[in-house]
Amino acid sequence: MTDRDFSGRFPTTRLRRTRQAQWIRQLVAESHINPQDLVQAVILREDDAPSGPITAMDGILRSSVDEAVEMAKRAAAVGVPALALFPYTSVEDRDATGSGALSSDNLMARAARAIKKAVPEIGLIGDVALDPYTDHGHDGLLRDGVILNDETVALLCQQAVVLAEAGFDVVAPSDMMDGRIGAIRMALDKAGYQDRLILSYAVKYASRFYGPYRDAIGSRGVLQGDKRTYQMDPRNSAEGLREAAMDVQEGADMLMVKPGLPYLDLVRRVKDAFAVPVAAFQVSGEYAMLRCAAEAGAFDFEAAALEALHCFRRAGADMIISYYAIDAAGWIARDL
Repeated sequence: MTDRDFSGRFPTTRLRRTRQAQWIRQLVAESHINPQDLVQAVILREDDAPSGPITAMDGILRSSVDEAVEMAKRAAAVGVPALALFPYTSVEDRDATGSGALSSDNLMARAARAIKKAVPEIGLIGDVALDPYTDHGHDGLLRDGVILNDETVALLCQQAVVLAEAGFDVVAPSDMMDGRIGAIRMALDKAGYQDRLILSYAVKYASRFYGPYRDAIGSRGVLQGDKRTYQMDPRNSAEGLREAAMDVQEGADMLMVKPGLPYLDLVRRVKDAFAVPVAAFQVSGEYAMLRCAAEAGAFDFEAAALEALHCFRRAGADMIISYYAIDAAGWIARDL
């Protein structure tokens, strides 16, 4: 037998050997998903607002402040370390400038204070953007059909400070205005919140996969036009690395790719290019596809949902924001 006989050819090499039993599959797995890799997405509502249903998101309801506190307790109990909060706002409570975002007693602030009082160890991630508060549905100020970048950034800085004051550990600008990361970092530092982290939605696409979320936060039917002048073109990839590089330079502590599964190539590229933690957001449309396909009998929801989470980890995501993070933590614990 020569050396050439050991060059990785059949029958000397049989790749199925490491797949034949669960114990060996576990030992040689290249990536793993654990509860501590997950963040639970929570849609908040006022007590008198509807909990649901949310279009195409069967099983997901909007949470009152008290319900969000209970969800935080559940997350902590199963090892999910953080919640990402988003507010539902009725049409009558919106205005052209999104002024509700700047109130120190808005829904997000009240929920953060209540959660931190009840479950101080849980991490809280607060969305920084005006779209849940504007009557036109955009993430920034709108004038004559144009989204105003610099004027919007000034408001986002105020919103970020409001969230930090309320107890959010992480502010997460999802607006995609140019220069907002550096400006928010300066505003937080000036206000004495040097310890607050910034999770930048650095690579955020103008995606159709956000549709159910817009219903969840009360923006369905509100949005005037689309968001293609400030969110990324789905046809582009290298542009995402430029966005991420600028945000790191401006002081982002972590980077987000959104949506998730359709953009796993960007998760890998961002992870390989930058020495910072990378998050992926499994957005509402991704959840809806899994849920609707499962309800149509295409596959088992739990198995497919876990597979999707493994895909994020394999691609390089350090953390995954999902609408079923708490449930997934239970599935993971059961299967170990």
